[in-house]
Amino acid sequence: MSPKQHRHELTDEQWARLEPLLPPQKQRTGRPAKDHRTIINGMLWIDKTGAPWRDLPERYGPWQTVATRFYRWTKQGVWHKILAQVQRDADANGQIEWEIHFVDSSVIRAHQHAAGAKGGTHKRKR
Repeated sequence: MSPKQHRHELTDEQWARLEPLLPPQKQRTGRPAKDHRTIINGMLWIDKTGAPWRDLPERYGPWQTVATRFYRWTKQGVWHKILAQVQRDADANGQIEWEIHFVDSSVIRAHQHAAGAKGGTHKRKR
């Protein structure tokens, strides 16, 4: 870890793999936007600590900026695209055994109350 790098932040190697998969860094007029690496490190901090957005350390920038970018990228499907590319790369390098590395939802049990809404089924009024 470099002196500036904090625990749970992206290494230079991880960043080199991730950066090309991200949307282009937009240049704004006026105040420059926070760079993607700092923002993602803030997202990782939130993920690892489970803390609310408002408790994000200042070194990652305003919590609103980090949260907004996370939700915007979620809505735009950025995280799904990144996962798909990482899987393709791992598959091409023979790092995935599909017979072992998959999720089959048919074996995941739901909680007994997950099947219906609160109060059970509702009768229709005529």
